[in-house]
Amino acid sequence: QARLVESGGALVQPGGSLRLSCAADMIFFSIYRMAWYRQVLGKERELVAAITSNGEKNYGEFVKGRFTISRDNDKNLVDLQMTGLRADDTGVYYCFAGGWGVDHWGQGTQVIVSS
Repeated sequence: QARLVESGGALVQPGGSLRLSCAADMIFFSIYRMAWYRQVLGKERELVAAITSNGEKNYGEFVKGRFTISRDNDKNLVDLQMTGLRADDTGVYYCFAGGWGVDHWGQGTQVIVSS
C-alpha cells in the first residue's frame, strides 16, 4: 500500500504564492504518474498538474503558466509551486499517484485565497 501526505496549504492573499509538497510512502515511486488535483465545495475534483515518470508535465487550463509541478525521485516528493493565486484557486488540494491500474490519494491540504 501507499500513503501520500500533503503539506503547505495556507491562507494567502490574492496575487500571493504558495508551495505545496507531497511526501509519498511507497515503493517504486519513480515509475508512477504523480499529480495534483483540487476540489471545491459542490464541484467535482479537477486536475491541476501532472508529471509522468519520464518528467512530462501537463496542467489544467486555468493554471495559465502560474503553477509548476516537480518531483524528486530520490526523496519520494512531488511539489506544486503556485504563484499569482486567485480567489477561485481556493479549495482542497490532493496528491495523486497512479500506475498499473492502481490509484492512490492523499487526504488533502486546504488552500484559501482571500483578502
